[in-house]
Amino acid sequence: MKSTARGFLGLDIGGSSSRARLVEGGRVVIEVEGPGANVAVLPKRTVEGRLGALLDALGSISPVACCAGSAGAEVPAGRQRLERLLADLLPGCRITVVHDARLVLAAGGFDSGIALVSGTGSVAYGRDPEGREARVGGWGWLIGDDGSAAWLAREAAREVMRRSDAGKPIGRLGEAMLAATRSTDTTGLVGSLHGLNEPLEWAELAVLVFEAAVDDPGAAMLVERSADALAALVELVREKLSLDGPVVLAGGQLLHQPRLEAEVRRRLGAAIRLDEPPVAGAVRLAELSPPS
Repeated sequence: MKSTARGFLGLDIGGSSSRARLVEGGRVVIEVEGPGANVAVLPKRTVEGRLGALLDALGSISPVACCAGSAGAEVPAGRQRLERLLADLLPGCRITVVHDARLVLAAGGFDSGIALVSGTGSVAYGRDPEGREARVGGWGWLIGDDGSAAWLAREAAREVMRRSDAGKPIGRLGEAMLAATRSTDTTGLVGSLHGLNEPLEWAELAVLVFEAAVDDPGAAMLVERSADALAALVELVREKLSLDGPVVLAGGQLLHQPRLEAEVRRRLGAAIRLDEPPVAGAVRLAELSPPS
């Protein structure tokens, strides 16, 4: 008979991807990845299907406690839906649901500080030594997420369309977006972009901005605007909590685009790159969760 793995389960449920890690006796037993499952953005059945598949990939498990850091968990209805879903999928397990930015500090080994995340979405999250919390941004790709990959792609499209409307050359940025969307002109580009239904689909286009920024002044300005927006998130958290730091940088876009990271650091000063994946923070919070 196949044994059932116990231990502590961490879930990092992001907008682009999700990761699950089971730790038993201080050792990683298994870790798997799957697509993003933002509880505030995606349809209920999509979230259920993706999380169910993620947990199925872990095999036979019965964790003592699970902490799930999820994009969209700041929305009460989304948080409650995720809590119920995980309770059904993991019967008898202590369930904790937090905003995914909380995982950044925990993964970095900090009980207090400021996490700045720029991936598919963007958010700044702070926690002071007394446990007070503040979150700025993270409104979702349709409303905000300034400085995120989805936002950057949208702003790039707006820049290209302004050039087109003014009768100006669409430049390297415009040509790159036409090629990426297999469009022959800007009218086709708009049609293609309106067909993108998930923030990840938009976020995948953001890399074009960084590639074009080498010799396209408009693209370079968009990178500057992204850095301005991200730095502004941190400054607001600092004001709310009277907290200077440490500032921990996380998110696929911020950690994998050196030009953006350099501009953010120039605005914020000292900052720490997150070396551990955020799912490690989820495991740590699961271990610290009080018995019910």
